[in-house]
Amino acid sequence: MIWPFYLMAIVAIFSTIRVVTNATPVHALLSLIVSLLAVAGMFLTIGAPFAAALEVIVYAGAIMVLFVFVVMMLNLGQDTVDQERKWLSSDAWAYPALMSFLVGLTLVWILGSDTGLESSQHLVLGSQVIGPKDVGIALFTKYLLLVEVAAMLLLAALVAAFHLGKREPGAAGDKQ
Repeated sequence: MIWPFYLMAIVAIFSTIRVVTNATPVHALLSLIVSLLAVAGMFLTIGAPFAAALEVIVYAGAIMVLFVFVVMMLNLGQDTVDQERKWLSSDAWAYPALMSFLVGLTLVWILGSDTGLESSQHLVLGSQVIGPKDVGIALFTKYLLLVEVAAMLLLAALVAAFHLGKREPGAAGDKQ
């Protein structure tokens, strides 16, 4: 029984392609949320419910909501208001809604079946359930150097973004 993993993978691939090819930022963000939910479903099917929960809470929840708020709070004038009215049409929401329905249907089937993660017999792809303790032990023993390098890379990106986004006093466009 490997088809739930492949269904989630197909949804993730098509949603990610729509993220890259979509010219409208909000539509791209909606497709990215669907893609992240599909990746969480893939984690669930391979026996990593903790990683799936983190994927939903951290990425699809907090970070994507932040991205949506930033995009929506950029007030770019009347053209933006007219564009937002076009986003309320059903064709803008049909694809993310359909893909979210497929992901949700697959997750309900996985959780409701006899081969779910709570039974003694796991799905074909996952031989054991990986919990938070296993993740913590792996991150802070075997992969400690990689975690530290990733933290330094993120810190460097944060400092670079701050300096690139900082405006000089008296620059063009600043009101004094």
